Amino acid sequence: MTATAPHLKSLPYSRDTLLQLFSPLSAQPWAMLLHSGFAEHSHNRFDILVADPCATLTTHGAVTEIHRDGDSLSSTEDPFTLLQQQLSALPFSPSADDDLPFQGGALGLFGYDLGRRVETLPTLAEAELALPDMAVGIYDWALIADHHRQRLTLLSYDDVEQRWQWLRSHQRPAPAAFRLTGPWQANMTRAQYGEKFQRIQHYLRSGDCYQINLAQRFSAPYQGDEWQAFLRLNDSNRAPFSAFLRLPHNAVLSISPERFLWLERQQVQTRPIKGTLPRLADPQQDAAQAQRLAASPKDRAENLMIVDLLRNDIGRVAQPGSVRVPELFVVEPFPAVHHLVSTITARLPAATPASELLRACFPGGSITGAPRCGPWKLSRNWSRSGVTPTAAVSAISAPAAPWTPTSPSVR
Repeated sequence: MTATAPHLKSLPYSRDTLLQLFSPLSAQPWAMLLHSGFAEHSHNRFDILVADPCATLTTHGAVTEIHRDGDSLSSTEDPFTLLQQQLSALPFSPSADDDLPFQGGALGLFGYDLGRRVETLPTLAEAELALPDMAVGIYDWALIADHHRQRLTLLSYDDVEQRWQWLRSHQRPAPAAFRLTGPWQANMTRAQYGEKFQRIQHYLRSGDCYQINLAQRFSAPYQGDEWQAFLRLNDSNRAPFSAFLRLPHNAVLSISPERFLWLERQQVQTRPIKGTLPRLADPQQDAAQAQRLAASPKDRAENLMIVDLLRNDIGRVAQPGSVRVPELFVVEPFPAVHHLVSTITARLPAATPASELLRACFPGGSITGAPRCGPWKLSRNWSRSGVTPTAAVSAISAPAAPWTPTSPSVR
């Protein structure tokens, strides 16, 4: 019988233990890892490992497939509603715990085009990538590394010792080294990109929108194990919101410095990034570079537009009068770049689930531009293919302890 509170097992901590335990699972469908990248950053505290879900939800277009306990069903209902139904049906309801941010619940991929279920927009771009719009597992166990307290905790609503033995029993042959077998190719020519850029300038001058993100996709053939590619990228970038998701037919690698949404004890936080300059080797020049970014009128204007957009989005579901901007235009250093970051906070009513907060803010304003529907419609009118495979990687804990770390992925 499933417990209503998780059973806990403390394990010996080392910085790399979670990576070592995930490696044999990395080829297993629905094995997922949220990783803080060993970043020297205030938000690098937790890594979360899950696998072997008790249910899955996969959305392609208008249809969501739900698999649970050997049964399958299809639905055309709103995917966020279906997700909340699965979370509400869980037999456990943990209490909030600052040291255990994820105590079972949903973890997975929320794709950019899932936003079409939020806003009514035509589908004009070609779906060249075979990624689902949403792919979420429901998990009744997790392994959590706390790098600040140097703790490793296994939690399970069934037999925690049996789950530990299951984790230890997995072995995997030496993985194939990852390598590219051809050059990177853009999905548009320089001339095509330039023509789209000129269109954006026209839209901006005409007042159709304030900001548009013009994205292009680069692809290359490869051989080997995607997990090995993630390890190398993670080591080089050390981004605090990194993730590796193994889906049944795809692998998603996210190396992100940005927190889209966070929810704990009804307190909401979002930290959009707009404005970036490269780090410099000379300390004095690097400090001057940070000051240059902080004073940049262009970057400050772009950042403020997204702050206003997210204030409005969160305000749709937040407690009236609770939305605040405690930090505006703060320069944060990362291993390779300086970012201009702002912080928005609010309070979510107790009756509002985390999935509703995610729905209200989806896709993130730092991905779409501002105001959201304007640039979204305009950019999709002439985009040759899906803009980006993912908009967010998210974890939503069980209803009584909602905690939602959500990070836009590398585009």
